[in-house]
Amino acid sequence: MLQHMRPPPELDRGYKRKGGPTVDQIFSDPLTQLSMKVWAPQVPPDRRVLIPDLINNIYQRECLNSGFSTRRLMILELSQYLENYLWPHFHPGASKQHVLSIVAMVNEKYREGLQPWDVFVEFPDRFPSFFHAVLDKCLSAEKEVRMKEQLHLLIFLVHCFNSLAVDLVREQVWKLVSQPTWNNLIPSRLEKELHSNPTMRKFFKKLARKDADMDELTQFAALKERKFMTRLFHKFSRVLYRVPEEGERASRLDIAYCERFLELLIDLEAQLPTRRYFNTLLDDSHLVVLCSLAPLVSRTDGNLFAQLLEILKFYAGFEINDQTGMPLTINGVTSIHYNKIASLQRAAFKNYSDLRTFALSNISRIDTRDSLKKHFTPQ
Repeated sequence: MLQHMRPPPELDRGYKRKGGPTVDQIFSDPLTQLSMKVWAPQVPPDRRVLIPDLINNIYQRECLNSGFSTRRLMILELSQYLENYLWPHFHPGASKQHVLSIVAMVNEKYREGLQPWDVFVEFPDRFPSFFHAVLDKCLSAEKEVRMKEQLHLLIFLVHCFNSLAVDLVREQVWKLVSQPTWNNLIPSRLEKELHSNPTMRKFFKKLARKDADMDELTQFAALKERKFMTRLFHKFSRVLYRVPEEGERASRLDIAYCERFLELLIDLEAQLPTRRYFNTLLDDSHLVVLCSLAPLVSRTDGNLFAQLLEILKFYAGFEINDQTGMPLTINGVTSIHYNKIASLQRAAFKNYSDLRTFALSNISRIDTRDSLKKHFTPQ
């Protein structure tokens, strides 16, 4: 049967790539032979039945055990595994292996420069369930989802946030960075933001009434979406500070995870639609400061992380009004800076008698890192 088949056009992008399998290798591969019987295009749709444990076994053998080998993923992609088998058979109760197989195939399509989202248009009602399953896996413990798998989940999120032009994707990812995520701000910061933006205060009052009318299941899903980024911040912080000082052995997967996470943050900060509310959430978490103080920054193998951190700092402090998108003037930036220092002085004056000198000082004398360390370092 194989010898009479003409190689499909998709094969061109496989064997012409450096290090990619040849046509003969593809057609002789057991995966290709399996696909010819189960899900290849020439198999009638009514015969592409879900074989018990087949997806789980393929994932375990071809993805996980191979370390997500590019060659194995390429052969699966060429056989249209995602289009003809994974997505048509997806359902809300699908296994972890099924969800992660879809994630791996979407990432592979991006690696090859292909558009993956058209596949999901066939059954759009399933995409929210799939996306929520991905969110759950992103926050899972390593004993349930290995670090290598979590790295691929993070790459998938990067692709999602870079696909805001796709309605199906935008509808889901927007919920992770929209106004309700401000419920994760500390109360004093939230009150400050609402005081400066009366429209947002009205929104949160309406949101509270809307939440009260939700059934328990809907409310649980909404809270999961709103808290996702904050929970992901916490998980990233644990991985980041698991990397030891220079001279001690560090996991390459932990470092790669931290690098990819900064890539995700940069993408969120660099796009006005996602930055609008996310920048405040990021600032409130002090994640940039935590990254700056982490041992990984000073490690030799942390050079890329340090470079990404500088880019993140640039975008996080970009001179723009997050709500309107309008650029800030020099006076506007200076005013914001002075207001932050003045707020710190008021808090110090009210709560710490030993910081009275700091609280009564001129702002120009205390707004540098060295001067702040001088006042806040225990004597």
